[in-house]
Amino acid sequence: MFPGTTARITPDKPAVIMADTGTVLTYRELDERSTRLAHVFHDAGLRPGDHIAFLAPNSPEVFEVYWSALRSGLYVTGINYGLSVDEAAYILDDCGAKALVVSAASHCLACAIGSASDSLVVRLAFGGEVAGFTSYEDAVAGSSPVPFEHQPRGADMLYSSGTTGRPKGVKPPLPQHQVDEPGDPFAGVFGPMYGFGPDTVYYSPAPTYHAAPLRFGGIVHAFGGTLVMEPKFDAERSLDAIERYRVTHSQWVPTMFVRMLKLDAAAREARDVSSLKVAIHAAAPCPVDVKQQMIDWWGPILHEYYGATEGNGLTLIDSAQWLAKPGSVGRAGLGVLRICGHDGTELPAGEIGTVYFERDSMPFAYHNDAQKTLDAQHPDHPTWTTTGDIGYVDEDGFLFLTDRKAFMIISGGVNIYPREVEDCLAMHPKVLDIAVFGIPDPEMGEQVKAVVQPAPGVQAGPELEQELLAFVRARMAHFKVPRSFDFADSLPRTPTGKLVKGILRDAYIKAAQP
Repeated sequence: MFPGTTARITPDKPAVIMADTGTVLTYRELDERSTRLAHVFHDAGLRPGDHIAFLAPNSPEVFEVYWSALRSGLYVTGINYGLSVDEAAYILDDCGAKALVVSAASHCLACAIGSASDSLVVRLAFGGEVAGFTSYEDAVAGSSPVPFEHQPRGADMLYSSGTTGRPKGVKPPLPQHQVDEPGDPFAGVFGPMYGFGPDTVYYSPAPTYHAAPLRFGGIVHAFGGTLVMEPKFDAERSLDAIERYRVTHSQWVPTMFVRMLKLDAAAREARDVSSLKVAIHAAAPCPVDVKQQMIDWWGPILHEYYGATEGNGLTLIDSAQWLAKPGSVGRAGLGVLRICGHDGTELPAGEIGTVYFERDSMPFAYHNDAQKTLDAQHPDHPTWTTTGDIGYVDEDGFLFLTDRKAFMIISGGVNIYPREVEDCLAMHPKVLDIAVFGIPDPEMGEQVKAVVQPAPGVQAGPELEQELLAFVRARMAHFKVPRSFDFADSLPRTPTGKLVKGILRDAYIKAAQP
């Protein structure tokens, strides 16, 4: 359960391959360089429980930093390189990082936040010079390659997407075992479930400052597989990488599926994806039609999990189960599912409520925010926690999500779940992206608003609006149909595909105020 084991057995095996350049980081290099980096941090005074941060696009160095933290009892935090200076500086300050590793590709942002921080004792830059930072390569080359005798396992402390308000650091308790000992709950669940092992070639096009790309990369290394990374998702490049590297496992978000499905048939058929054994998806709800088309294309190899950065619980579902229960995100694989009403009462099968996971102990806390941590806990059961999703469990224990509590629309006293409308429109040939939310209505309280990013070459306007209205009316109850459509050149999404709907909704609410 540690790269050092693979380094001793097959030292020249690729641990990381960059799909765009072909750059390879072997297991020997990953083990030695993460060891050397661990010495750099230790020599600077960092000790278990301290924090390090990285600001970098997808690169082999990210996993050198990651494993240096995990073999030192340190917390590691990824900072989104697309943030503003104030946003990035907030995360660096909030996590209290004592070390910051940056890529020269983010030179300006790195300089700004690095010089503003008073807590940093180590500033390292790779890929070029960054003012105020020491050379990463020189620091690594000048330190010891001998592993410490005592290597307590560290953990990630990643920040929520920040779709509403400031993002919060999700801080798990540090594990009570050594880095080469079993005990990681994610590896324990996902490894056997998806068949990770030494023969795994895992493709990941999502940014490593987010939970799934970073954690799953670590899981692949724990089982001795090879991680193939892409700097940024592109539908055709992803299919090329699957064919070139004979990818066996991959992970996606639904918007990536949609982009690939909307490629010309010739472009899809020209790529050989037969090496794929497991295609994992998560992070956002997947429309039923989209998932069905992916299964038709790739076969019954799709696996879905539902979870969160908080790591408070997981559900799992494979293709066969999903085909029997379309729309479900599966049964509990980590924690016990509890569906509760507004007053905290546990609800029976079939009734919609807040989704909680029960664990033996509190699996996380929001860093520097005791109230937010308390709000995530059930009022009567402190080890039951929620991230605000709502849904129901059927009689067989399968979870169906309806929406986020924050985005449920109440119109004339009736609950409307925007996801239903978004799923309906997602695969319309003239729709590239869609957001549905509630806006103030003087009579009904709220009305349903849809904002559409038209597909390339499609003309936005009244004719398209009428076509989309008719499309929805033919497929769902009329009270769920948007009262109107607006059109936009693009919709705000995080790099992992999550729609930042709050930005749109807030703008409409503000515009409606006198």
